[in-house]
Amino acid sequence: MERNASFFTIARSFKAIFLDSYGVVKNHRGLIPGVQGTINYLRDSGKTLRILTNDASRSPEQQAARFEHQGLKGLQPEEIITSGMMAHMYLVHKAKSGRVAYLGTPDAAAYILRADCPSVPVSDIDLDDIDDISAMVFLDDEGFDWNQDINKTVNLLRKRNIPAIVANSDKLYPVAQNDVSIATGGIARLVESILNRNFIHFGKPDSQMFSYAFDHINQYGQFGKSDILMVGDTLHTDILGGNKFGVATALVFTGNTSPDTVDLDISASGIIPDYICPSIVH
Repeated sequence: MERNASFFTIARSFKAIFLDSYGVVKNHRGLIPGVQGTINYLRDSGKTLRILTNDASRSPEQQAARFEHQGLKGLQPEEIITSGMMAHMYLVHKAKSGRVAYLGTPDAAAYILRADCPSVPVSDIDLDDIDDISAMVFLDDEGFDWNQDINKTVNLLRKRNIPAIVANSDKLYPVAQNDVSIATGGIARLVESILNRNFIHFGKPDSQMFSYAFDHINQYGQFGKSDILMVGDTLHTDILGGNKFGVATALVFTGNTSPDTVDLDISASGIIPDYICPSIVH
């Protein structure tokens, strides 16, 4: 493990750079200051770039427009890979009939759920009329009553043996320098523990997103896993996912991980990045 390395020095050794979005490119304050220069440097150096995000609330097109609005120029939708994309692909092949129930916002449902497969928010479900519910999807941490609708979700999954899909595996996300909020994955983990069930999770650290990104860049060139660097701010998603997929990993301190606790976090988790650097702008 190489510490306090310059990101620019690290990046020179790789042909493709995978970046987490929240905590690497941006955080609760907005864009990381100087990130436009880093993106420009990677492009000028001929690096292939992909953003890998567990944000399932927006499509790649919406993500690219959001980055543009925040001031980051030049990211294309095809360079952004989301956990919502993975969940959508699964539902296209698996949820071919009946209604799909969801926790989340209508906007997230419109992006992820199939137009020809009726979807219904959990709040609108009548638990006495659920025989045609074919899947349950955890989409977002907003758009529902946490008390009533999580309870209803538990009862739905007790009564119906159907696939439960988690479109965002993140358990929490930063909302201020020292504060976090519970994310979709955290809600899903709670329900899993109550029901003693394993749901289908998409997003880092699971391999689907990495496999998709790897196959996607190989449509435009020849890349081996040794050519790729995954950069993230969270050991349990970004770094673990990259390690499991077999690519090099770099941990940064602009999101969930603090330099004050990083040694304890690594020791407690057993998740070891190849590199540690302050941010992607140095």
